[in-house]
Amino acid sequence: MANKKKTIVTKYERNQAEAIATWKKEEPGVVSQTFGLALEPLGWLVNKLVPEAAIRGALDFSNFMAQWLTDTDDIIRDGGVKTISELRTKDLELSDKLADEVHNWAIGIAVVEGAGTGFFGLPGTAADVPAIITLALRTIHKIGVCYGYESTSELDKKFVLGIMAAAGANNIGEKVSALAVLREMQNTLIHITWKKMAEKTSEFLLSKEAAIIAIKNLAKQLGINITKRKALAAIPFIGAAIGGSVNGWYIKEVGWAARRAFQERWLAENKKIVDAECES
Repeated sequence: MANKKKTIVTKYERNQAEAIATWKKEEPGVVSQTFGLALEPLGWLVNKLVPEAAIRGALDFSNFMAQWLTDTDDIIRDGGVKTISELRTKDLELSDKLADEVHNWAIGIAVVEGAGTGFFGLPGTAADVPAIITLALRTIHKIGVCYGYESTSELDKKFVLGIMAAAGANNIGEKVSALAVLREMQNTLIHITWKKMAEKTSEFLLSKEAAIIAIKNLAKQLGINITKRKALAAIPFIGAAIGGSVNGWYIKEVGWAARRAFQERWLAENKKIVDAECES
């Protein structure tokens, strides 16, 4: 009987698996929570100008645009591969370096965009919400590409939105719930990859239902999360500085959520970790 090839886990991969577990346990920033509470009255005013229905519409349109704007030529070139899918099995450290460049670029763009729209106060804030959502989703899509994952299926697209929900959690309860749905979708995506999408299983259907519920909650969450954080940006002139810093901060969080989620998916798919468990 032939011996099964043993999976070798490098020190770097073990370190990243530990970092993923640590990130899952982290509470949303204390500064973030305090900031939202202190600015509740102003946040209510911004919510009136940017209602949940608008957030939901922006979310649907922004995910489509984000995917369309996700180019891959630079990742193929810098990754030294012929196709994006090769990065699924090539080298985690290489993918992390590619993701770091994408992440830093997105933070820079977010700061400039937030400062520009923040200068005009409330009208600028209304324009900024769909822009920052699109940038956040594009950042997730692009970081996924760094690990070899393109959004080729509906579940892939829902996975991206699941990352958005985890990144925008306002408390640990929201984060744990988002990670649970993300884990379920991730395990299903890995299963589909191994089966070459030859069949639709009950597990896939369950994940699809969970994803739909998560997306409905995400629109409401984004309305609360983004408007609270950007409340001071509604003040003309002062809003330019605040809008830039808040946007940069938000994209930094989104980027790290994407990096940890796709790292974990890469490690699980390459059998470097047993399962994508949701730590609590």
